[in-house]
Amino acid sequence: MIPPAALTPAVLIPRAVATPLAVVAILPTESTQQVVGYPTLFLLVLFGALVPVVPTGALVSGAAVVAFHQTAPFSLLLLFVTASLAAFLGDAALYWLGRRGLRSKNGSRWLEAIRSRAPEERLDQAQTKLAEHNVAVLVLSRLVPAGRIPVMLACLLAEWPLRRFVRGNLPACLAWALTYQLIGILGGSLFPEPWQGVLAAVALTVMVSTAPTAWRHLRRRTGTA
Repeated sequence: MIPPAALTPAVLIPRAVATPLAVVAILPTESTQQVVGYPTLFLLVLFGALVPVVPTGALVSGAAVVAFHQTAPFSLLLLFVTASLAAFLGDAALYWLGRRGLRSKNGSRWLEAIRSRAPEERLDQAQTKLAEHNVAVLVLSRLVPAGRIPVMLACLLAEWPLRRFVRGNLPACLAWALTYQLIGILGGSLFPEPWQGVLAAVALTVMVSTAPTAWRHLRRRTGTA
């Protein structure tokens, strides 16, 4: 119970100030955010690696903004470990499921899902780059929007063993987590309030993710016009 003497009379607090104060009062503490936030981020990034519909880059950037504004030590380091580990395990699981589909006579829904998200043009490019640059392509595929699945499918069709894929994918996941975390840190450093930084980081992440697709569509339209 809060003693009545500690309460400020409502007449002395303008409504425009009282509402934000009420919202801040019910927000979880930093320790609660960490206990709930990191496992949630891990599960979302892991799920997004298996089912590529979750904007995992935006999630990591938004979480980096919150971690940037926290006073707890090693928040950003813990975020980096959580995001990269979840992405790594998700990629490894998806690749393993894809290899099972290749060995099966009837294939699998996971292999079909990978094929459906790898257009022939992108797959041909991925196979060519994989033959020329080998493991280095995996690192770039994680940083290029919509580049991960075509390269993964190219590795599957090239019959890479899981161990070889995992060795190449580890630095790719580390570079991916670091890149999107830096985007979040940039957003958090530009704005005083965490929610402003989250909006800025998410908007920047969405722009980076959609720019290549928009550019390809624009080139096709201008080429056929």
